[in-house]
Amino acid sequence: MNATAGMSLGVPAARYGLDAPLCLTLATLIGWGLVMVASASVAIGEKVAGSPLHFFERQLLFSGLGIALALAVFAVPLRSWQRSGFALLLLALVLLTLVLIPGVGERINSSRRWLRLGVFNLQASEPARLALILYLSGYIVRRQLKLQNGVLGLALAFMPLSLASLLLLAEPDFGAAVILFAVAILMLFVGGTRLRDLLAIGALLTLGMALLALAAPYRVRRLLSFVDPWSHAQDTGFQLVQSLIAVGRGQVFGVGLGNSVQKLLYLPEMHTDFIFAVLAEEFGLIGVACLIALYAVIVWRGFVIGRRAELRGALFESYLAYGLSAWLGLQALINMAVNMGLLPTKGLTLPLVSYGGSSLITVYAMLALILRVDHENRLAAAGHPQAEGRR
Repeated sequence: MNATAGMSLGVPAARYGLDAPLCLTLATLIGWGLVMVASASVAIGEKVAGSPLHFFERQLLFSGLGIALALAVFAVPLRSWQRSGFALLLLALVLLTLVLIPGVGERINSSRRWLRLGVFNLQASEPARLALILYLSGYIVRRQLKLQNGVLGLALAFMPLSLASLLLLAEPDFGAAVILFAVAILMLFVGGTRLRDLLAIGALLTLGMALLALAAPYRVRRLLSFVDPWSHAQDTGFQLVQSLIAVGRGQVFGVGLGNSVQKLLYLPEMHTDFIFAVLAEEFGLIGVACLIALYAVIVWRGFVIGRRAELRGALFESYLAYGLSAWLGLQALINMAVNMGLLPTKGLTLPLVSYGGSSLITVYAMLALILRVDHENRLAAAGHPQAEGRR
């Protein structure tokens, strides 16, 4: 098959290449994440499934599914995603509604966030947020003049996002709603929305989120335990105290891979939301610095790719790359801050490192979209006849 025929199906032509620093960083982080799941889950795997490698094997399966989905997503031209914005919005709202229906949504630990799919439980907020970011990227392109010249366009942008956030809060999934709004504000800012309008709506959203946090008793308990976890070390502050002990034990160079003590059923969620604490214990400050550097490279290269798309007039691709890169960086930052007691517990995974099928597969799809933007940038730079121009 020649290059032109391949491009007609959306199949990438290898000769145009991909962003090498980004691909190398992703490979490193994916490999490190698998190692950390294997290390952090030995005790819990033995306890719940009789095999210390139970969660590692499942993570390998999720990774395989994620790669298969990423290849499929990468093969789809971005103009197809742009044209499907309304359908993606409906899909997101349907997913977030289905998960709240008794008998349809799976209830785990007082939260109703999952849809049972057989192989694994799908956390609806993950693909739903990705669909919303795709929709918002197209909306900014279509309504750019309204966004730049008045508040109506901004209000219309936040209406479906607010509805989605209400559904997320009903699950409840406060952290996912915070990430969604933060990324949306950044995308709207780079899309040309007036700063004063964004500051006004940002203040309203912050006030609303604060009131919602204080209105729920369990969130108040989280805030109190976050402020002084040692005073609640045997109840609401137990998880944070154990996480801080793990981080502190790592010191500069760590205790060594596999030698964590806190993962031996002392630290709850040691292979999911709090896997960073185990990583800090085993690799120390040096390992944490390397991890932060890897996420910084992902955000940096994602923004470079977005900027290149913007310069060639491909605005949908540009906003998409900015939004997805910011999402990955912000979620990683919040997860690490929670593990170190700098933010209240949010229930957010560490991208590409934490155990979990929904998060891992969705992140693979996000990365495939960023790499697809890079691929189309390279097609345009090479003067490919089917490269997309200004839209």
